[in-house]
Amino acid sequence: MTLAPTIQKYILHWGEMGTRWGVNRTVAQIHALLFLVNRPLPAEEIADTLGVARSNVSNSLKELQGWGLVRISHIAGDRRDHFVALQDVWEIFRVIVEERKKREIDPTLTVLRECALEAENDPALEAATKVKMDQVLDFLEMLTTTYGDYKHLPPATMQRFLKMGGKVARLLGGD
Repeated sequence: MTLAPTIQKYILHWGEMGTRWGVNRTVAQIHALLFLVNRPLPAEEIADTLGVARSNVSNSLKELQGWGLVRISHIAGDRRDHFVALQDVWEIFRVIVEERKKREIDPTLTVLRECALEAENDPALEAATKVKMDQVLDFLEMLTTTYGDYKHLPPATMQRFLKMGGKVARLLGGD
């Protein structure tokens, strides 16, 4: 498949951004390709289009499926698996945030809670250090609770909420 220059630029940039977010470049590029094309693609065509090894495409597709960003689709008369990405930007964002929470924030909260309990009986721990640890735990718990409050909002409600951001900040008085 020959890609338009604008699509090539988008895919290359998405790959660069992916590396900055801790995502493999090829994984991010495949996600961008599947998001932008308007049809399911077989792995061979993805590999040819992006100029990457078929094995790299297979591993990347498994990762994207594990994140819930890509699913297998079947085409009548073609025995190969084809792949399609989520197309709704709000759903993509929700899935990524949920997965990052599950993979990064939740395990961190578990350890921070354990540390908070252990800190109560750790005579070697300075009081100022315990305060800092508690602040981090409180902050992450507040963010997690807030995320839980908002994650099920319909996209239209979330858009209205986000557009209010600056107005709410001015109303509450910024620092």
